[in-house]
Amino acid sequence: MIKALLFDYGGTLDTNGHHWAEVLWNEYLAEDIQVTKAQFREAYVYGERTLDKKPLICPEHNFLDVLRIKCHLQTDYLLEKKYLICPVEADRLANAVALRCYQIARKHTASTRATLAAFKQKYKLALVSNFYGNLSSVLRDFDLYQYFDKIIESAHVNHRKPDPQIFRIAVDDLELEYDECVVIGDSYTNDILPAQEIGCATIWLRGTGWDEKPMLDDNAVDNCIAVITHFNELDYYLK
Repeated sequence: MIKALLFDYGGTLDTNGHHWAEVLWNEYLAEDIQVTKAQFREAYVYGERTLDKKPLICPEHNFLDVLRIKCHLQTDYLLEKKYLICPVEADRLANAVALRCYQIARKHTASTRATLAAFKQKYKLALVSNFYGNLSSVLRDFDLYQYFDKIIESAHVNHRKPDPQIFRIAVDDLELEYDECVVIGDSYTNDILPAQEIGCATIWLRGTGWDEKPMLDDNAVDNCIAVITHFNELDYYLK
């Protein structure tokens, strides 16, 4: 019997399955950035690695703060590599893209709120996320915090997906058995495979991923309760 739903956050609750690198790239294009996608990917990877090493994000930061920091890291890298030339234009791009992406996240989290509220009546809910130590502030800003019984964040537990241990911590904190939990996420490698490894059921929200051709394990896909393309499809499988 299913007693709890464990959600991924980034890419699952806030973009309906689309990897944030793809969302950012599309918004840079909308602002007419003059770099290639390969150059942007370099900048994206640089920004993420920098955030892993340096405590630039504070616990009180909301998601707009996070996006501004990320976008400025990316445009700083593009300037350093001379993919962008004008610092004023780089600053404009960073601020404009951060705001665009924040509005996207706000729209999607508003859409998921009703679904979470309905599930809260039937299941325990948890979040399991690779994040920066400010996920509670992000959830409060998007009016989602009250729906979760447990919030397991990599910055606090020192385990990052795809390490299955981060899912074990969530299930243990809920005081449930693994086969009583369903993990829902957008990442095949970070959510679906490690959750199945410890015996959780899974639903894969398949959108636009980071890798154009991700390595798929047919057995893992077959073992999913469902592969969906929109968050609201969860109603059908979990009602």
